[in-house]
Amino acid sequence: MKNLKFTLALAATAVMFAACKDEKQEKAQKSLDTYSNYVDSVSNITKENAIENWATIESDYTKLKTDAEVSLANATDKTKLQASLDTTSIKYEEFKTNILTEKEKLNENNSKTSKFKALFGAGYVDDDMKFNWVNKDNILSVYETFVNTVQKNKDSYSREDWDEIKLVYEALDSRKNTVEKEGLSSHDNNKIAGLKLKFAPMYTVNRIGAKSEENAEAKK
Repeated sequence: MKNLKFTLALAATAVMFAACKDEKQEKAQKSLDTYSNYVDSVSNITKENAIENWATIESDYTKLKTDAEVSLANATDKTKLQASLDTTSIKYEEFKTNILTEKEKLNENNSKTSKFKALFGAGYVDDDMKFNWVNKDNILSVYETFVNTVQKNKDSYSREDWDEIKLVYEALDSRKNTVEKEGLSSHDNNKIAGLKLKFAPMYTVNRIGAKSEENAEAKK
């Protein structure tokens, strides 16, 4: 009788142990499935949506990956689960790289747009510096805004800033040649000529000054 009770006790213990093992394995599988499904889900949303909600995506991803790793550490059969976790992690890192690259480009474009709006006015349109939005009716105000803005901020521009300013100024000048043929009034044309005379020495003097300051800083 005692032997029978002992045998039953061992059997019960074995069943409980097996159930515990199965429970941990099942929990690990569920955590991994949740993690994998999440990565599949975010990988299929638009780049715009991902960029807009990036902080939340990263936070949720970190939590789910941590949960999966903790559950996996307690699993009895880790091999297949580990391989699945690694594959999912690689997929997310590739997705992350693509999104952050696009996010950086977007931030750079937004920064340039803000800068050019300050230089050319609220009516500025990003059209790859073709200035097709500039016409005989608004070109004088565009030049005025540009020269006044440069005058106001000339002491804060770096050499690179001046180089970029010169490029966009030349692009605007190129557009002016077209606008002249489209009926630019002599009055506006003369005023623009005066603004150009004001800008030329301002650019030359301040760019040289900015370069000299940079050279002096480099020697320190």
